[in-house]
Amino acid sequence: MTYEQVKSLKSEDFKRLCGVRPDTFNEMLEVVRSLHRTKQKTGRPGKLSLEDQLLMTLEYWREYRTYFHIGQS
Repeated sequence: MTYEQVKSLKSEDFKRLCGVRPDTFNEMLEVVRSLHRTKQKTGRPGKLSLEDQLLMTLEYWREYRTYFHIGQS
């Protein structure tokens, strides 16, 4: 499940999925983006967008699912 698929959910459903409200998610995303800009670029570029990476992390922290299960969804 990508961020593009879940961003249209109602606020309550979004919070139920990842544990934070959409406005909090957007604030967290801005912090991640600002840190990502200052990060030294080494290695292979990631395949997931920052939004998807943050969503996957929050889903993991919320449910303690394995990365295999998160990857399947």
